[in-house]
Amino acid sequence: MPGPHDRTVRNVLFIMADQLRRDYLSCYGHPTLHTPHLDALAKRGVRFDRAYVQGPVCGPSRMSYYTGRYVTSHGAIWNFVPVSVREQGLGDYLRPHGIRTAVAGKTHMEPDVAGMARLGIERTSEQGVLAEQLGFEPFDRDDGVWPPGFVSEHNQYTAFLKKHGYVSDNPWHDFANSAASPNGEVLSGWEMRYANLPARVKAEHSETPYMTDRAIDFIREQGESPWCLHLSYIKPHWPYVAPAPYHDMYKAEDVLPVKQHSAERGDDAHPVMQGFQRFAGAENFSQEAVRKHVIPVYMGLVKQLDDEIGRLMAHLEQAGRLEDTMIVFCSDHGDYLGDHYLAEKELFHDTVARVPLIVYDPSREADITRGRVESRLVESIDVVPTILTALGVMPQEHILEGRSLQPLLHGEAIADWRDAVFSEMNYAFRDFVRLPIQQPIERCHGYMVSDERWKCVFFDDLRPQLFDLENDPDEFHDLGADPTYAVVRERARERLFEWLRHRKIHPTVSYPRMAAWTRKEQEAGIHICAW
Repeated sequence: MPGPHDRTVRNVLFIMADQLRRDYLSCYGHPTLHTPHLDALAKRGVRFDRAYVQGPVCGPSRMSYYTGRYVTSHGAIWNFVPVSVREQGLGDYLRPHGIRTAVAGKTHMEPDVAGMARLGIERTSEQGVLAEQLGFEPFDRDDGVWPPGFVSEHNQYTAFLKKHGYVSDNPWHDFANSAASPNGEVLSGWEMRYANLPARVKAEHSETPYMTDRAIDFIREQGESPWCLHLSYIKPHWPYVAPAPYHDMYKAEDVLPVKQHSAERGDDAHPVMQGFQRFAGAENFSQEAVRKHVIPVYMGLVKQLDDEIGRLMAHLEQAGRLEDTMIVFCSDHGDYLGDHYLAEKELFHDTVARVPLIVYDPSREADITRGRVESRLVESIDVVPTILTALGVMPQEHILEGRSLQPLLHGEAIADWRDAVFSEMNYAFRDFVRLPIQQPIERCHGYMVSDERWKCVFFDDLRPQLFDLENDPDEFHDLGADPTYAVVRERARERLFEWLRHRKIHPTVSYPRMAAWTRKEQEAGIHICAW
């Protein structure tokens, strides 16, 4: 494999939007929310139609994106669960090859402080900083989502807001994510009733343009040196607050019809789903008036995101970087927005677990697939090996569990592509789900196995869920207790067991080293049990 300096792709721009639904982009079918810049990116590259995340909540999903490993393997089962210090991220693979790898925006990375202390790694050292950031250099790490009583003095966006006259103890909340009453009172963005009002910052000072500026700053700094930047936008994640003019670009009639069915509620509904439907946010979003009030603002945030992608693409083109830069665009999960009588994320409906994924490869080998819609099943763990192969870095097969998408990008014939995708969740952290069904903490894990026809979900001691994606694409009718489909469920259970048996459980020893061990023993004169 040619090295990173001998290939067309010398740089990678890895863009992620937080809580972005695939069907709220026009290239994925939204009829009124037009996203021309992301549509243009899809025409330059490949748009993947069946891409799934490995965890339908921020932390687990992102750790799988960054490590190329399933949740079961990296262990970060929910938000704020540390990733073991032994785990390697994208930057750990690229940096030894002279490729600067940084983040501008959100990662949700929670450091393994106890593990670092046990190994004597100083958190402020270069090694410690990279360990805390899962291999990303924190060019401008900003996870946002700070409650009114909390502020990070070290956050660069906070300093940026204060510099531009937005002065308070927490300008992120008081200005960027709140509106104002007629008498100037702060109307907190945490309360969705104020979603229709403009944020107290100018559009150019809001989070999405700010992080675009920081990405452009980083790219300019690199000159002709190779780089990989993870540009991770916080929006359209809540609080659902948008600056003018994005706050009222869309109206109630622009909102997609809700995906709800009476079969999804009541005593026959799955107990885990019932628990999430009890969440106050789900009860709010189950009201059509709330949806029509809030979702137009969500759409405005998506529109602003697309506009900023357009500005970034213009910079790359002007700088000549579109000729040697791979671009990956995705989201960490979707947003229920009232579908299935739910809010937020955390379960496995396509609304949340199936995400947008667009990959632009500037190499000549990819010319054959430009504008293609790829319908084969792909997973978020495929991103790391795709980036590595594009940059000429050999993926470590005993660690990485994803597959490089390069063959799909180059239109190669593939006989053995995957036939199923897998995702995991854990509701132990949600007492409104766990306590009513008296489920012990250690028995709150969920596994999804889905092929092109069936999606089956297993919840430890509870009955499974089953959806017929061919005849019920909206996933309204849970067949998990129907005896007619016992064979389908058992087949899915066997497929899940097979998957669990093949996890990469020895990341410290490579396959070539294992293969050479017996010969190494013999050459060293170790003759075990010889006569």
